[in-house]
Amino acid sequence: MVKIDATGDACPLPVIKAKKALKENSEIMMRVDNEIATQNLTKMANQLGLQVKVDQEAAQDFHVQIYPEDNLLSDQATRSFNMQESSYIVVINAKTMGRGDDELGFALMKGFIYSLTEQDTLPTHIIFYNGGAQLTTTESAVLDDLKKLEEVNVEILTCGACLDYFGLTEYLAVGEVTNMYNILTLMTQYHVVTP
Repeated sequence: MVKIDATGDACPLPVIKAKKALKENSEIMMRVDNEIATQNLTKMANQLGLQVKVDQEAAQDFHVQIYPEDNLLSDQATRSFNMQESSYIVVINAKTMGRGDDELGFALMKGFIYSLTEQDTLPTHIIFYNGGAQLTTTESAVLDDLKKLEEVNVEILTCGACLDYFGLTEYLAVGEVTNMYNILTLMTQYHVVTP
């Protein structure tokens, strides 16, 4: 059994670490420091058809064992790891994710974009418009993750009119400028994911 210490890791890192480990190991033991992480790991394991055992050792010390029945990966887990690629694009229209608190929303957006880099099936394109256009510029906190995606042939496209509106045209740091006609064309051709 492989043991992974994910204490101090913010969502979604424990789940990402667990999925990576399960690709090469039939049984893992995750150590996490909060109950939300145990719940997320349990949901992931259930989706993969695996068993879960959670032990709380202290107030902020949880051990989550994930394992298959009969020490074999279930058919459902194998299918989940070997899903056929399906084409999709991601469309981001704000620098925050969701409504309510902007600081939380920005943290969620950072987590979302990082999570994209860890997907087995990557989007073909990521389109940024309106406030989302600010995420592709030189001062963006997600620039490294976007460049990592671009390096593996994910097209990063930012609305030129939006960059112009915010006075950011000269600060575009990843991908290319696009227009609304191209955005609409892509949105009608692919499955669209929006955070």
